[in-house]
Amino acid sequence: MATKKSAQSSTKGLEDLFYEALKDIYYAERKILSALKKMARGAESQELTAAFEKHRDETEGQVERLQQVFEIFGKRAQGKTCPAIDGIIEEGGEILEEFQAAPALDAGLVAAAQAVEHYEIARYGTLVTWARLLGLNDAVPLLQQTLDEEKATDEALTQLGETNVNERALQDAA
Repeated sequence: MATKKSAQSSTKGLEDLFYEALKDIYYAERKILSALKKMARGAESQELTAAFEKHRDETEGQVERLQQVFEIFGKRAQGKTCPAIDGIIEEGGEILEEFQAAPALDAGLVAAAQAVEHYEIARYGTLVTWARLLGLNDAVPLLQQTLDEEKATDEALTQLGETNVNERALQDAA
């Protein structure tokens, strides 16, 4: 006979999931801010440095929008440790150390940055959907704006990789 798992769990619902995801991405964005500073300093190409600096400025605005979403949701802005983003950022730090001054450094940094972007795209996509379902109509455009920025950053990184840093890493290594 099958037993219901819900009998063992609490009554947490979508609002709780939304709040947990919001705390998660708030923590992540703040960690990403410091990582972007390091990546900008470590990048070899001026184009990549500029891309990281531009995204750092965008991320500051994203943190501010998240604070507004917390307010709309009626909660204090606070982060919750996110092992996923910690691991992704740690991998980026390893690339900075292991490939310092190497021809493939920038290609590795682009890849690491895209891993961050893909994480953020997944999180913000979910938050936009959940905010709509929860009737948080004032939060939806704030979250959607950030989602759109993350997608644009991912595309810009793809372009840098395809038109610049990957080829340079390949040629310089030969």
